[in-house]
Amino acid sequence: MNNQHQLRACILASYGATARETEELLAYNQNIFDHSCLTLAAKFPLPPEPHVAAWEEYTATAKEVGVFEVLSSRLVQLQFPILEGISQTEAYRSATRKGVPVDSMVEATGLILQQPEQLQLMIYQSLAGAIPILLTKNRKDFVSLVQALTMRNEPLPVPASMGACMVTGFNNWDRVRQYRQQWSAKNFGNCSESSWLEEFRRLIPQKQLYQDRLIILSDGFYSNVSASDIGLSESEWRRISLNIRLEHECTHYFTQRLFGSMRNNLLDELIADYRGIVTAIGHYRADWFLRFLGLESFPDYREGGRLQNYPGQPPLSEDAFKILQALVKSAAENLERFDVQYGQELRTLNSQPIMLIALTYLTLEELASSEAHSYIQKILDQLRTSLKEVEGQGSKKAEGHPKSKPQLI
Repeated sequence: MNNQHQLRACILASYGATARETEELLAYNQNIFDHSCLTLAAKFPLPPEPHVAAWEEYTATAKEVGVFEVLSSRLVQLQFPILEGISQTEAYRSATRKGVPVDSMVEATGLILQQPEQLQLMIYQSLAGAIPILLTKNRKDFVSLVQALTMRNEPLPVPASMGACMVTGFNNWDRVRQYRQQWSAKNFGNCSESSWLEEFRRLIPQKQLYQDRLIILSDGFYSNVSASDIGLSESEWRRISLNIRLEHECTHYFTQRLFGSMRNNLLDELIADYRGIVTAIGHYRADWFLRFLGLESFPDYREGGRLQNYPGQPPLSEDAFKILQALVKSAAENLERFDVQYGQELRTLNSQPIMLIALTYLTLEELASSEAHSYIQKILDQLRTSLKEVEGQGSKKAEGHPKSKPQLI
């Protein structure tokens, strides 16, 4: 058992965890962010991923003909209704897995939205780079879009506390068609169907050429928490909610691009809500985060809070889940205390990504411990020292000296 593992187990024991509960929580709270590819020489915001160019073109065209009209003609999932069992039909499989045109498919009756004219599309510049944002002010339309783009058009439940969805690994057949057109133009005279199938097989491993990432947002109250519960007017809370929601999802995008992971896990949620709240109001509020989760009256839990969206796989036992709630409460309060003390220096453009990176090195147990402050500070200091070394090596490289890779933590 390594030192961090032992430390985490001791912290869990201090929260009253039994051996069995400790085993469950060590697995649930395991930090799986991969820091091996991290380079502090990266410039933020990161450069856009390849799919953004296609979405910039969609955005430009949408200004002329409307967002839903453009996307319905480009994204095959929007050409099918939300219908139980539709994902198992031969037509749907052919359209979404093979890119077969839907023109003659009787099942392709189109996605029905309540207010298609209200749909908005924008390219948002996040720390992790530009990313397409699909925004709807209609709750039913938000649910329909989530079901269409992430649930294979099946009418699966979407929790009321869920107001945003990151769509990742989305096979965009419109980009495949564009790729084929460009390939055919370059290979005029040798672009038969069999030649294309051979090229298509070469395309498949290059997922960046046809898989997209985007965010679907609603403009409802964040985590389904009312304005009166927060103590704000409805218009002000709606504005703040959208800002929190947008940066929350972009933080998931940040960890996915830098460390290859974003999960339905409370560490991820703590980090993402930290970024969202700070961006929206200028400082962190643990009481807001706990209310979003349904823990505003801890140790009582309010049914319908976001906490129940993150039970783990397999789900934690009831007793382990109770201890997890205590960990989350302490972690949020520790993070607020740290933010109060160091918030101003953490708001500079260079420090914003560094703080997020620092939090990804920790576990929920460490953030919930009495030593959380020193753990965060130690990692921040190490990251800043490494950053200075990188910058110094960059200067030396310009003078003809070799550059070495920094060793982090």
